[in-house]
Amino acid sequence: MQHKQRHYLQPKSAMAGLTTSSFFNLSLHLLLLLLLATATSDCRAEPDRGALFIFGDSFLDAGNNNYINTTTLDRADFWPYGETYFESPTGRFSDGRLVSDFIAEYAELPLIPPYLQPGVQQWRYGVNFASAGAGALVETFQGSVIDLKTQLSYFKKAETQLRQELGKGKAEWTISRGVYMFSIGSNDYMSPFLTNSTILSSYSKSEYVGMVIGNLTTVIKEIYGIGGRKFGFINLPPLGCLPGMRIIKAEKRGRCLEKASSLAKLHNHALSKHLVKLEHQLVGFKYSLYDFNSNLRKRMNHPHRYGFKAGKVACCGTGRYRGVFSCGGKRIVKEFELCKSPSEHVFWDSFHLSERAYEQVAHQIWSGDGTHSSSSPYSLKNLFEGL
Repeated sequence: MQHKQRHYLQPKSAMAGLTTSSFFNLSLHLLLLLLLATATSDCRAEPDRGALFIFGDSFLDAGNNNYINTTTLDRADFWPYGETYFESPTGRFSDGRLVSDFIAEYAELPLIPPYLQPGVQQWRYGVNFASAGAGALVETFQGSVIDLKTQLSYFKKAETQLRQELGKGKAEWTISRGVYMFSIGSNDYMSPFLTNSTILSSYSKSEYVGMVIGNLTTVIKEIYGIGGRKFGFINLPPLGCLPGMRIIKAEKRGRCLEKASSLAKLHNHALSKHLVKLEHQLVGFKYSLYDFNSNLRKRMNHPHRYGFKAGKVACCGTGRYRGVFSCGGKRIVKEFELCKSPSEHVFWDSFHLSERAYEQVAHQIWSGDGTHSSSSPYSLKNLFEGL
């Protein structure tokens, strides 16, 4: 068989045939590509979504109270708190994660650390300022918690640290693009019933609600003045129907303590009205308001529809509804019972939800459906994604 002779072409030099002008143009083109790649790399180094700044009470406190001088009533740094997810106590008032933890996950952010946690140096993804027991009023559990005004002062310090960490431009970008999440007010209305305070008798209901809303509004406006534009709010639950409130005065048939629930209702109505006003007053102000009140009622009254077995009885505590706040045996009452499966309960302890219930709440806050039964007028996802 005759083999055909193969001819191989010799590769030309990549520089062959290039004039000085074309060589210069090629070099310039390569340089531009290199600069573009570097810029793209720098952009990817930034978080995909805005930071999350968290203010409020035990519904959102990720452990700030671990680092202040407070009572065990406002601490959750002992077993069985945290057992479901973290397998050890973190200071969160639940068996696992909180609403804010799930929101951070949905926003593709790491868990947002407590502001007072030692060793935390970076705030570019956000900070958690919430404190269990805190209220909008300085007088609420004063001396044992970090009230909302103090949380604002911590945010201002964090803003200074952000400027040092990121530089002025990136810090302002982070602050303006961030989402500011609030859960505050419950303790302002529950504390008079839990401590036998006479403060409610000194004001009319509308005056008292006006003070709480007024303090919250002041904080919102200050954050807006610093550069914050996107806010998320969780309204108040039916306070008198929490297990720890049902047992006050031994209400017959386990009825809710309506005096407390009516205050929450007035607060929620006022909050909704004030947010609409702020939207008209403050240019660029956007907000999400989650109807925690009605959505928690649904789960309490119809637990099976949402995958729970118990809607009114807490997993951890003692007494009727396990409403005595004794979970963990570190508080005034030492005896407590612990259910086998926290995920079957809406409530984890006398005042706080189970991780599963918090996850359902977080999902509604995040996705929303544009109606008052969920998050309105925007969902938190809308806010994070820039509307």
